[in-house]
Amino acid sequence: MDLDALRTADFSLLDDAVEDWSAMVGDLETLMDAAEKGLRDAANAANWAGYNATVSKEFIGKTSGEFTDAHNQAASIHKILRDTRDELKRYKGQLGDAIERGRQQHLTVTGHEGGFTVRAEREQERQAEITALRDELQKILDQATESDSSADTVLRAIANQSKLGFSDVDYADRDEAAKALKQAEELAALARQKPEDLSVAEFDRLNRGLKEYSDDPLFAERFATRLGPQGTLDFWTGLNDPYNASRIGRERLDQFDDLQKHLSLTLATASQSDNADMTRWKSTMIDLVDQPTGPHGRFPLGGQVMSNLMRWGDYDDRFLVGYGRKLIDTEKNLTDNGRFGAWQRTGTNPQLNRTGSDSGRDPMTGYLKALSNSPDAATDFFNDTFVTKDEDHGFTHDTDGDGKQGKRTLSNFDYLFEERDWPRDYNDKGEDSIAGRNNLALALEAATTGHPAGELPTADTPPHNAEQARLTQRLVESISEKPSRLTGHSYMSDSMGQIAAEYMPDIHRGLHPGTTGESELFPIAGSAAALSERDTTRFLYTLGRNPESYTAVNLGQTSYTTQLMQHHFQHPGLYAPDPAFGQEESLKQGIGDIARTAGQIEGMIGAGRAYESELEGGAKDADYNATIESVGTWGGTAVGIGVGMATTPLTGPGGVVIGGLAGTAADEIIGAVTEGSLKDSSDDVVYRNGEEIEGTRSSTYAAVEAAAQKAGRNSGRSHPLIEASVGSSAESGFDSARTKIHDYLDGEGVPRQLDTEE
Repeated sequence: MDLDALRTADFSLLDDAVEDWSAMVGDLETLMDAAEKGLRDAANAANWAGYNATVSKEFIGKTSGEFTDAHNQAASIHKILRDTRDELKRYKGQLGDAIERGRQQHLTVTGHEGGFTVRAEREQERQAEITALRDELQKILDQATESDSSADTVLRAIANQSKLGFSDVDYADRDEAAKALKQAEELAALARQKPEDLSVAEFDRLNRGLKEYSDDPLFAERFATRLGPQGTLDFWTGLNDPYNASRIGRERLDQFDDLQKHLSLTLATASQSDNADMTRWKSTMIDLVDQPTGPHGRFPLGGQVMSNLMRWGDYDDRFLVGYGRKLIDTEKNLTDNGRFGAWQRTGTNPQLNRTGSDSGRDPMTGYLKALSNSPDAATDFFNDTFVTKDEDHGFTHDTDGDGKQGKRTLSNFDYLFEERDWPRDYNDKGEDSIAGRNNLALALEAATTGHPAGELPTADTPPHNAEQARLTQRLVESISEKPSRLTGHSYMSDSMGQIAAEYMPDIHRGLHPGTTGESELFPIAGSAAALSERDTTRFLYTLGRNPESYTAVNLGQTSYTTQLMQHHFQHPGLYAPDPAFGQEESLKQGIGDIARTAGQIEGMIGAGRAYESELEGGAKDADYNATIESVGTWGGTAVGIGVGMATTPLTGPGGVVIGGLAGTAADEIIGAVTEGSLKDSSDDVVYRNGEEIEGTRSSTYAAVEAAAQKAGRNSGRSHPLIEASVGSSAESGFDSARTKIHDYLDGEGVPRQLDTEE
C-alpha cells in the first residue's frame, strides 16, 4: 500500500458498506428465524402427500437451510469488513502520528509511486533518525497492506465457494479466516514433499492441522486445490510406501489411521465447494480413477487410492455419482464386464487403508462407505445401470418363464448385491475382512431410507421417493429369491433390519394386499414400495434369523402398530372398508386388520428366530434377548422408526413420525418391551422366550393387546370392546403366518415346531 493512499484514505464508502452489511445481517437473521420457525416447521407439520411429499417438502427444507447459510456468510463478511476498516483507520492514524513526529524533528516525508522518501538537512549526521522513521513508516504500511490483502483474499475465497446459493462459512473475525487460508497453504506444501523428506515433526503438524480445520470450508478448498488431485494421490500412496516412507512408518505408523480420517474429512468438506479450482479438482480426480499412481506406472490405480480417502465425511453428491460411474467403468474393463474378479492381491499392493478393517485394495469398499454418508448419491448409484442386455456379458435369467436363459440388464445394485465376485481380503488380525459387503449394506441403508446409515430419520428427512422405493422392492425381491445373499453374510442384517423398520407401512401393505381402502388403513406419505406377499414373507423370515434384524423389525412393527392404532382411534372415519358399515364397525375391522397383520409379521420373524435357535441348539436365543435389551438405550427415539401416517405431523420417510413421541402410547410400549416390564399371560417377559414358537405367539398377543389399550387411552377415545378383541386378531395373524411360511418357503428352512403343529 502506498503511503499517500493510506495518508489520504477516505473510509466513508467502507463505513457505508460495514453499516449496510450490519443491516443485512439483522434482516437475514429475521428471515432465518422466520424460515426456521415458519417455513420449515410448517412444512414438517403439514400433511404432505404424493409429489409434494417427496419434492416440495425437501425443497422447502433446503431453502430454509439456505437462509441460515446466507446469514452466516453475511455475518462473516460483515465481521471481515468491520475488522479491516477498523485496522486501516488505526494504521492511518499511526501513519499520521509518525509523520507529524518526524515533522517536529525537521524530517520530511514525501510519498511517490512505489514508495516514499524521508529527508532532512545534514542527512549524513541524522541517518539514524531517518532510518528509524523510515522503518516505522514501512512497518505501518506493511501491516496495512497485509490487512487489506488478507481481507481481499478471504472475501474472494468466500465469494468463490458457491456459484449458486451460499457457502457454509462462519468466522468470528477476519484473522480467523485468514489464518485458515494460511494454514492450508503451509500444510499443502508439507504434503507435497517426497515422503522420505517428511519429518516426524512435519507429519505431526500436518495431522494436527487437518484435524483442527477439516470442517473449515475455506481451509479445505484451499488445501485440496493447492495439493491438487495428483498430489493427493501421490501423498497417500507415498506415505504408505514401506520403502520410501520407512522413517515415518517406524515413528508414526500408529497414527496413520487418524491422518487418513482427517484427510478424508478435509477432502469431503472441500468437495462441497463449486468454485472453478475445486470443480477442476473433482473432474480431474474422476479422470484419474483408472490411471496408475504407483512407481513406474503400475498399481495402485487412482481409484484404489482415493476411495480410501472417502470413508469419512459428506462428499458432494455430483462428485460421488461421477466418481462411481468411472469406478464401475474401470471395474467392467478389468473384469470383462463382470466375468472375472477384480482388485486381486499382488505383491506390490501398498496398505492403503489404515483402519484395520481391510487392506484397501478394493476401491469399492471405501466408495460404498462414502455413499453411506450421502443418501441421494447412493440412491442414484444403485439404480444406475451396470450392464445392459445388449452388452457382452455372462449374466442370464429366465426372461419369459419358459425355462430358457437369456441375457439380462443389471443395475449396480444387481451386480454388487447378487453377482459380483468380491475379492478376498483380510483385516489387521489376519481374519477374512467383512468390510466390503458390510459397507454395501450401509450404503443400501442410506440409499433406501434417505438419511445417512446408522442415523435415525429427522423431521427434515423427506418421505421415500420413487427411486428409493423401487430399490427397496428390488432388495426385498433379491433376498426372497436367494436368502443366502443375507444369511451368508449375517453382519449385513442390522442394516437390512433398519430398512425393514422404516418401510413398515409398505410391508403391512404387502401382507394385506388388495383390500378396499388400503391407502387409508396403511397411509404412506411418499412413494410406496410394491412388495408381494411371497417376497415379504420370505424377506421377514430371513430377517428373523438374525438377532439384530429381528429386533429392528420387532420394535419397528410394535411402534408402527401402536401409533397406527392411536391414529385410527383419533380419526375413526378415515377407514371405510364397506359402505354398509357404520363408523364403529369400520373402526373395529380396521383395528382388527392392523392387529392381524402385526401378528403375521411377528409370526414370520418368530419362525426365523425359532429355526435359527434349532440350528444352534437353543444357544442362539440368548443373543436375541441380549439384543432386545441392548436397544433400550434408544429410548423414545426408537418409536420414531416405521410409523407411516401421512396425516400425522412431523413425518419422515414413509410417513414416519419423528418428534414429540415422549409419553405417547408407542413410547410406553417400546419402553416396556426393552425394559422387560411387559409380560404375557404366563408372566413371561415378552419376546424373551422366542426359542419356542408358542412363547412368541403369547408375546405377540400380549404386546398387541397392550398397544391397543394404550393407544385408545392416549387417543382420548377408548373403545374397550375393540381393544379387547385385538389379541385374538393378532393370534389369528400369527397362525396364518405359519401357512404362508409353508406356502412360500417351499419347505426349505421351516422350523420343526411349525411342522409339528400342522
